[in-house]
Amino acid sequence: MNQQQLKNIIEGALLAAGQPLTVHRLLALFEADGQPSRQEIHDALNMLHDEYESRGMELKEVASGFRIQVKQSLAPWVSKLWEERPARYSRALLETLALIVYRQPITRAEIEDVRGVSVSTSIIKTLLEREWVRVAGHKEVPGKPALYGTTSEFLDYFNLKSLDELPDLSELSDLDSIEKKFEQKINVTLRQA
Repeated sequence: MNQQQLKNIIEGALLAAGQPLTVHRLLALFEADGQPSRQEIHDALNMLHDEYESRGMELKEVASGFRIQVKQSLAPWVSKLWEERPARYSRALLETLALIVYRQPITRAEIEDVRGVSVSTSIIKTLLEREWVRVAGHKEVPGKPALYGTTSEFLDYFNLKSLDELPDLSELSDLDSIEKKFEQKINVTLRQA
């Protein structure tokens, strides 16, 4: 198989998948006797990335693999295709999410202790339904409260490969700046998944 054909197959798979694909998943598209090497897959992905530089889409690597998406710089125009407005999230939800992101694993009681107010059940429910957080385990204390942590869906939604790409907590002066960062990401991110 030539390089152009390999690149076309990968591009078609990424467009059709509706979710990020790993290199392992891309390799599984091919029969064992005609399977390209991991390096050939990476080379084809790099070529696609370079080809998209001057176009309205980009090849993006996120936590769950690779995906083709509309460039974020085009969001003001492309977002008009959807009639509904992006969800607006309360300050309480964003503060809760930020605490989970930066202090995971963390219990609800620990979140409440930091925030100084109780955490609404609907906030935790929303974060779980969005699949941005998950129950990562249970703390070994009486009552065994749930420990919350982020998911790969959270990373994918915010175009992150890992939590290491987030700014250090010390760089963020207050929760207002965290709220702004999340609001910007939420409003810019197009429904790609």
